[in-house]
Formats: sequence, C-alpha cells, structure tokens
Amino acid sequence: MPSTVVHAGFALLLAAGLLGAYYDRRALAVLLVVLVLPEADSFLGVVMEGAHRTVGHNFVLPGVGALALYYDTRVRERSLVRERLSPRWVAVAWVALFVHVFAHVAIDWTHLDGVNALWPLRDRFFQLDGQILYSTADGVVQTFVDVRIDPETGSRTVDAGAGGTSESVHVDNPVQPRDPDLDVAEPVDRRFPVANSGWRLYLIGLGLFALGARRLQGDGVGDDP
Repeated sequence: MPSTVVHAGFALLLAAGLLGAYYDRRALAVLLVVLVLPEADSFLGVVMEGAHRTVGHNFVLPGVGALALYYDTRVRERSLVRERLSPRWVAVAWVALFVHVFAHVAIDWTHLDGVNALWPLRDRFFQLDGQILYSTADGVVQTFVDVRIDPETGSRTVDAGAGGTSESVHVDNPVQPRDPDLDVAEPVDRRFPVANSGWRLYLIGLGLFALGARRLQGDGVGDDP
C-alpha cells in the first residue's frame, strides 16, 4: 500500500501550491499531523472488522467538515472559528482538508481494495481503477465506470469500482498484516513500507524538492536586485 512517506510527498506538493504566504514550519507540521491521522483506523481493526480504509478513509467526514467550516466562516454573521483563530489558520484549515482528501484518501482509493468512500452512509468499498484512451478502432474508451444495459429488460446498472463491505474486506497494514480470520503461522511479517514502486519513490523525491525550493524562495531567491 502507499506508505505514509508517499502521502507526505504529495502533501508537500499541495502545501507548496496552496499555502502561499502561510507556508512555514508550523503550517507544515499541522498538515503532516492531519495527513497521518487517517492511519489511526488501523488500530481500530482489533475491535471493528474492516476499520482500516473505512473510519479514516472516506469522503463523507471531510465533506461534513468542509461544509461546517464554510458555513461558519462564510455564511454566519459571527464566526466561532475566526474568533478563536486568525485568518491565517482558517486558510491552513482549508488546506488541511484538501491534503486529507487528495494526499491521503484519494491516493488509497486507487490502490488494492480502495476505500470505504461513503462510510458511514453506505458500507461499500470502491476502487478507482481503469483507463481512458482513444482508439482508432473503437474511438474513446473508458473503463473507470462500467455502464451495462440489460437487452431484455432495458435496466441499466452502473459499476464505479464497487467491492466488498467492511465485513468482507481486509487491507493489510502493520497493525494487522493479515486477515484475522486466517490462520497464519508466527512470527507474522509486519512490513512498514516506504516506497515499493518507482513512481512512489519519485513522488517522495518530488515532494522533498518542492519543500527545498520553497525554502530557497523564502531566503530571497528570485528577488529583484
């Protein structure tokens, strides 16, 4: 699975592009904490089946958080968040939501069994897998969403990569490296991945490059003489 280091590499890229003038060590520290939090659902696996990639890996909870933050800071006449936080930290909060969704949940959505995207509203794993291409023989082809029409009844079914439920899906992680229902001989091999493919190592390096580039810009590189 994509390691936390890989997620962090992508988070650094988002931070460099979205934080603007608020980019500093404190903001980065907050974003990295938010980035790691979803992995806490690994520890819930001992009390809840399929907790990993479910409790902390869905689009519903950050969606609710984004709506609440928008309502409080843009709709209400008196914002509770702005009274307690400066505009700087309101901006960091928005970036933290984007980092959580795009640098963590969305990346895991593309790997293994995907994520329990609509939990707790719906218990179903979804994986983003497929391709889009143009073929001289078949025209535009996309396989991310499969739409089928029954020729007899005319009913339409749409498959967007739906898989099993939290009761049937187990995604290996260092806390529970194997499905607890399987009889595995000890000692269990607990692996903590860093970069288990070339593109993941590249993403880590690219994130570190963006971090260094922003630091140099802050030191005055590119300023007019």
